[in-house]
Amino acid sequence: MGFDLGIEKRNFPLRYFSLRKSPKKIVHWLNQLTMKQKFELQYLLKTSPKVLESKISTPYGLAEWFCDDVYLKDGIYHFLWENVEEQAVLLEQKNNRYIRFQWLEDQENGLDTYFEISTMADSITNEITLTIQDFCAPEERQNSIMLWQQQIGNLKRLIGS
Repeated sequence: MGFDLGIEKRNFPLRYFSLRKSPKKIVHWLNQLTMKQKFELQYLLKTSPKVLESKISTPYGLAEWFCDDVYLKDGIYHFLWENVEEQAVLLEQKNNRYIRFQWLEDQENGLDTYFEISTMADSITNEITLTIQDFCAPEERQNSIMLWQQQIGNLKRLIGS
C-alpha cells in the first residue's frame, strides 16, 4: 500500500515518487523542503584579514564573540552557551575566505544545512565584507537574524570595527 500525500506527480521529479513506499523517507524529504530555509546576512568591517581570520577560524577566536566557549575534540566542535551545548563538524575551510560548519543534529537528521562565515576584502576601501549563510525554520527567521546581529556586534566590538 502506498503513502499518499496528495501531491501530483507532474510537479516533482520522478525520483521523489520512488519514495512512495517509505513514509519515513517522505517525511525526511518534506522536512528538507519545509523545515529549514537558507538566509544570508552581510556586514562591512574595518579590520585586517589576518585579525578577522583568527576570530572566525579557531576555537579560541570563536569563543571570544560567537559563544561562551568552543573546544575541539575528536573532530567535533563543541559550542557552549550558558548551559547549552551544540556540536558541529567542520565541513570546509579556506583560509581568508570562509569556514563552514554543520550542526550534528542536522547531519543526523539528514538535512543538507550548514552555517558559513565568509570574508571578502576590498583592496580599494580596505573594508571586509563578512557574509553569514545559515539555515533556520521560517518561524525562527527573525530570532536567528537578531542572534547573528548580536554576535556580529560582539565581533565588531572585539576587533574595534
